[in-house]
Amino acid sequence: MIDMSPNIVLVVTIGVLFAAGVYLLLERSLSRVLIGVILIGNGANLLFLVAGGAAGRPPIVGTEPEGQMSDPLPQAMVLTAIVITLGMTAFLLALAYRSWQLHRHDEVQDDVEDRRIARLAAVDERAFTDADTEIASDTLDVEAAEARDETDQGAPARETPREVRP
Repeated sequence: MIDMSPNIVLVVTIGVLFAAGVYLLLERSLSRVLIGVILIGNGANLLFLVAGGAAGRPPIVGTEPEGQMSDPLPQAMVLTAIVITLGMTAFLLALAYRSWQLHRHDEVQDDVEDRRIARLAAVDERAFTDADTEIASDTLDVEAAEARDETDQGAPARETPREVRP
């Protein structure tokens, strides 16, 4: 019988990689975000391998008994995760390099609209007025009474508006 319990050192390493990766992803510097993506990718690879169980014999049908073969699916998932992490790394490197060329730093700046909304939230003002919530409830009741219900067969049909041609 193969022991399926994971090594505690690997589990702690996965937790540390994910925690450090998430922490770095929340930073403004693209180089730190890049390192965070790499750490999370490595943590995911390690998680796939640990979740795959204990290593076994090569998964070649006919050469080994089925109970002793290792599962090839976690290895395929790790290879796919490596390719995805490589693509994300290349993309973030390109973003950081372009930001360095343009601004001589790689920090992500706030959007102008985000700053405006934050300023309005600080003084507790609305960014826009909502016509639906500004009118009184009695006018809503009147509008509801005047509205035609399509399921009501006895109500007179409204005229359809004619197209206005220029």
